[in-house]
Amino acid sequence: MEEEGLGPSAALAPLGRARLDDLLAELLTRVGDVMDTQERLRGLLDAVVGIAGDLDLDSVLERIVRVACQLADAQYGALGVLGSGSDRRLRAFITHGLTPEQREKIGDLPRGHGILGVIIDSPEPLRLEELGKHAKSFGFPPNHPPMNTFLGVPIRIRDKVFGNLYLTEKRSGGGFTVDDEEIVVALAAAAGVAIENARLYEDTSRRQRWLEAAAEVTGALLRGPERSQALLLVAERAQDTAEADVSAVLLRDEAGALVVEATAGVAVDNLVGTNVPTGASPLQTVLTSGQPLVLDEDTLLQGDSGLETFEESWPELRSLALLPLGTADAVAGVLLIGWAARPDDSFKDTDVALPASFAAQAALALQVAQAQEDRGRLAVFMDRDRIGRDLHDLVIQRLFAVGLTLENAVRLAVRPEVAQRITAAVDDIDSTIKDIRRTIFELSAPAGSGDLRSALGAEVAAAAQSLGFTPRLQTSGPVETAVDADLRPHVLAVLRETLSNVSRHARASRAEVVLDVAADVVLTVTDDGIGLSDGGRRSGLRNLTERAESCGGSFEVRRAGPDGGTVAVWRVPARAAN
Repeated sequence: MEEEGLGPSAALAPLGRARLDDLLAELLTRVGDVMDTQERLRGLLDAVVGIAGDLDLDSVLERIVRVACQLADAQYGALGVLGSGSDRRLRAFITHGLTPEQREKIGDLPRGHGILGVIIDSPEPLRLEELGKHAKSFGFPPNHPPMNTFLGVPIRIRDKVFGNLYLTEKRSGGGFTVDDEEIVVALAAAAGVAIENARLYEDTSRRQRWLEAAAEVTGALLRGPERSQALLLVAERAQDTAEADVSAVLLRDEAGALVVEATAGVAVDNLVGTNVPTGASPLQTVLTSGQPLVLDEDTLLQGDSGLETFEESWPELRSLALLPLGTADAVAGVLLIGWAARPDDSFKDTDVALPASFAAQAALALQVAQAQEDRGRLAVFMDRDRIGRDLHDLVIQRLFAVGLTLENAVRLAVRPEVAQRITAAVDDIDSTIKDIRRTIFELSAPAGSGDLRSALGAEVAAAAQSLGFTPRLQTSGPVETAVDADLRPHVLAVLRETLSNVSRHARASRAEVVLDVAADVVLTVTDDGIGLSDGGRRSGLRNLTERAESCGGSFEVRRAGPDGGTVAVWRVPARAAN
């Protein structure tokens, strides 16, 4: 019979009560373990849901490391992303638990040797009670915090290893357990799916950005901006869309050499117009094959990329994409896109097909814009030809008829003053005919050929300050079309020096400049000054003579008349060779 107030175990023997207490304690421990496991599984589930809902790759990788440390109760964690090279070393290292100051003091982050390389070479989970006792442990660099316990787990995307999770320093003491390993392995499996989703989303977003950039460039080019602005837009949109540090547009000139036409990013503007030698460089490979080419860091460090022109202006690049502007049959140039070494996003792969498609689209848009410009220019020339024919066939002929009529009227004039007025009118008609012919020549001049008349006018206006008056300027013949491009600087230099001589020595009150272009280019400068002196210095005249002879011509100076004045005549062939 049980004693009043006593429980069921009170009547048990001391040994029985001890065994029952042990069983109850073990049961409570197991219940606690179950509760802890459920809590960790709940945390794992929450982590998987949170990671799966994040589509930003940077954020996903950082969250994976943070969650792994929480689930395994680790003080430090890292995610090493494997490179695509044959050595399969780490190309990015995302850490958790280290402060920015600690990371800076440690210096260069690991590349995947020692213990970290064990999991790279053999992608299986690895737990260590004492990290430093492993045969492949290299120790730690200076200023690195002490680490003993270690757990490493690979992260796979389907059948490919993306990277590895590294955890160290169990907070609760002791080493990492089998449960820790299993839950981190489960997290790594979910992380692989989340990373793949984030990469697919990022690829889709990147493809959309490239398509939008190509559409923007095409629309802008077809609206007809200037060529330099169009090329600058191509460089800027390529650099911005690729999240690159530098970009440049290189086009072939008439001689086939590559010339920098536009730059964007940290590249400086003074590179524009620079010739870039190709030789046997990768640039020539792209020009010849019409296929894109990506240069990695090792190739760039060798110094034979053919881009030595940019070394002083560009930062040290980690990757460089060379993209053909055009098709495989006709490559007009190369679009360069370069990335500097940036640890935070160096794991991002560059899909060269996207910028290559952008470059091809931009080249096509440039060709279409050029064709539109050519058609517009052709229409203008056709209209100018029509105007020129009308001026020649109608206006000039009528002026000739009026001039002949007036010349016949001179014979009938009785009073001298009437004859003088008629003669003056005929002279005016002749001058008008010359002006019309000059206008016809100007209408025939191609756009961009250079305005020689404006340059002559600028020289005359500049000389007016020292002369005290503005010389009269007159031109005749096809000034804009017949004068060789290499000869134009000589003509301007001769005019400048001749007017300078007039201002310093002639003491003139009037001067006239006449440029007559036919088979020869004849520049005549006449003044009403004191004329040539017998013993004066002739160094300036000697320079003009030498310049004329170098162009296959001649130079002479003579008196304008018995009352003084000077006539300087500089004559060279219109197609002179320097």
